[in-house]
Amino acid sequence: MNTLELARKIRLHAVKMTSRGGSSHVGAVLSMADIVAVLYGSVLNVNPADPNMKNRDRFILSKGHAGAGIYAALAESGFFPVKMLRDHFQDGSKLSGHVSHKGIPGVEFSTGSLGHGLSVGTGMAYSARLLDREHRVFVLMSDGECDEGSNWEAILFAAHHRLENLVVIVDFNKIQSLAPVSETLALEPFADKWKSFGWNVVEVDGHDHDALQEVLVGATPEKPTCVLAHTTKGKGVSFMENSVLWHYRTARGEELSAALAELEEVA
Repeated sequence: MNTLELARKIRLHAVKMTSRGGSSHVGAVLSMADIVAVLYGSVLNVNPADPNMKNRDRFILSKGHAGAGIYAALAESGFFPVKMLRDHFQDGSKLSGHVSHKGIPGVEFSTGSLGHGLSVGTGMAYSARLLDREHRVFVLMSDGECDEGSNWEAILFAAHHRLENLVVIVDFNKIQSLAPVSETLALEPFADKWKSFGWNVVEVDGHDHDALQEVLVGATPEKPTCVLAHTTKGKGVSFMENSVLWHYRTARGEELSAALAELEEVA
C-alpha cells in the first residue's frame, strides 16, 4: 500500500472509530494522518511479525489523544487485525481513547498527559547511544503541548548530548483544544526557539508525502532534528478543516455521512 492510500485509510478509520465509540479528537487525527502514513509506510524500521525486534525504530505519539490514528496505522500495517478497530473506545476494548501500549503490539509507550512523550523519547535515544545501538527514535508532538515546560528541558538535554538519533515531528496545525495556539500561548518565533536550543530544524508541508519522506529518512550529524510540519487541523474533511469545534466534537448522522463521502471520493 502506498503512503497516500494509507493516509486515506487512517482518516476513514478515525472518522468511523471516533463516531462508533463516541470519542473525540478526530481533527487532531486528520491533521497528522499524512505524517503517520509516511512514517509507517516508508520510514520506520519496524516489523509486524516481530514487534519487539531489538533493532526496531521507536515511535512515540506524544499527542496521545490522537491515538485512533496510530491504531489505524498499526492495523493497516499488519500489527493486529483491522477488525479490532471496530471496538475502539468501547467497554472491554484494548483500544483506549488515548493511545496505550497495554496489549497492543507496535505501541511503545502509553501517552495522554501532554508534555511527556518527548522526555521519554529523549531517554530512549540517550539509552540507544549508551548501548551503542543504531535504531532511531521518532516523537510526534502537537504544537499546543509545546506550552509544557518539560518539553524544553528535554530539548536542552537532547541538544547537549547531540542525540542525532532523535527526530521530533511537530504537528503544527496551529489550533489546540479550545482556541488557536497564537491566542492560548504564542509559540513564535517557533523555529528560532528550537534552533537556539541547538537543534537542526526543517519546516515542511505536513501533507506533502515526498517532502516528509525526504526530511525523515536521514539524520543530521551531532544534532537532534525537529521537523515543523505545517498542517491543517481536520485535513481531508472540508467542514472540519481549521475548526476548533472538531477537537472534541464527534461526527454522527448527516455529518458522519458527509465526512465519509468526502474521504471515499479521494480513492
